[in-house]
Amino acid sequence: MKRILEKNSSLTVRLGFIALILCAAVCLCSAAVGLFRIFAPVGEYGFVGTLDFERTATPEEEGYDEDSTKCLVEYESADGTIMNVEYSYEDWKSLTETHRIGYVYENAKTGDRIGFADHPTEAQIAAEVRNRAADDASALFGAALALGLFAIGLGIILIFRDKFSAYEKYWFLSILALAAIFSLIFPEDSCNGVNGIVIMALYLADTLLNILCELLISKQSKWNFIVSVFVEITEILICVVLAYRFATMLSTLLFWLPCDIVSFINWNRKPDSENEEITKVRTLKGWQEALLIVGIIVWTVGIGFLLSNLNWSTDLFGGNRTLEVIVCYLDACASAVGILNGLGILFRFREQWLAWYLCAILEAVINVLSGQYVLLVLKAGYLTNTTYGYVKWTRYINAHPEVLEEKTLF
Repeated sequence: MKRILEKNSSLTVRLGFIALILCAAVCLCSAAVGLFRIFAPVGEYGFVGTLDFERTATPEEEGYDEDSTKCLVEYESADGTIMNVEYSYEDWKSLTETHRIGYVYENAKTGDRIGFADHPTEAQIAAEVRNRAADDASALFGAALALGLFAIGLGIILIFRDKFSAYEKYWFLSILALAAIFSLIFPEDSCNGVNGIVIMALYLADTLLNILCELLISKQSKWNFIVSVFVEITEILICVVLAYRFATMLSTLLFWLPCDIVSFINWNRKPDSENEEITKVRTLKGWQEALLIVGIIVWTVGIGFLLSNLNWSTDLFGGNRTLEVIVCYLDACASAVGILNGLGILFRFREQWLAWYLCAILEAVINVLSGQYVLLVLKAGYLTNTTYGYVKWTRYINAHPEVLEEKTLF
């Protein structure tokens, strides 16, 4: 029986490496084809005449405001030719006509037509052609990102397969597979001048790193803090790119990064007496929990009020100020609970998992309001792993009552 199990395990590993190679190969091919399309020779475009173009969206749908430095407006002619015109905010705000005349240039070989607000230079034509090629190749880059994400996750599981249980392997790969599927179903649009593919790459990297970090925490592994450093860097980049969630960005920069370093040192000093690969964990008292809840409420009201009165703007909410204010308060609460979670991890308290429950729910609401549907997969991973981690830590605490008698937290 043992020999049969070993044979099946060996076969599973071989199939895993075959799947890894196939995913990586298709990922690289998709990315290569997409890049070839973008950087292919532009060809010669010649002026063919002028056409009447109609604006394709309303000012409300475009959603620019006084903080917008570039306002891109799309126009379309009756024959389907597209023209993108860039305005300053003042010029965009003063637009009253929905029609305007455009100069049409055509590629004699392909018949491709592009509209311009004025006669363009060769460099302007090339830039517009490449931008359109990038948009057309977005599906290829999306597929490359999805397959690349799964390939990296599968590689981690295969290389460190002896460190994870069967449940942990299937959970990890299932969350990555769902994130890959969601990234294809709900591709990201460009935001604040950043291409949607770049934004999706950050989302998927955030998902991969976060679930790996959470899994290591549930296993009481100190190495979660090394992964967490990369999580913080990724989440800071997301906040900067989208120009939102400043409370989370500041708490990440000023609290989480230093906390990861200190926590790694503390966990390294508290190994379990029987298994040095795991760290001793403990639990809080009732009055301590009540004090923390009061702290969360005060932080949420104070920081939420401060953020909602800052003069900032983002394309993410389409100019909906009410939605921006709601997200400010939700973000303030999520950052407070996140700090509580960080302190709980630092001092090895089981209650940090309860903080993660609330934090995951708050962030899921923010993701829905922000249209970040691919990140909902990450929140599903949070909730399932939080249950798993809480159970594992509870079992450890029940089996090691002597840990609760320790007087030092470091």
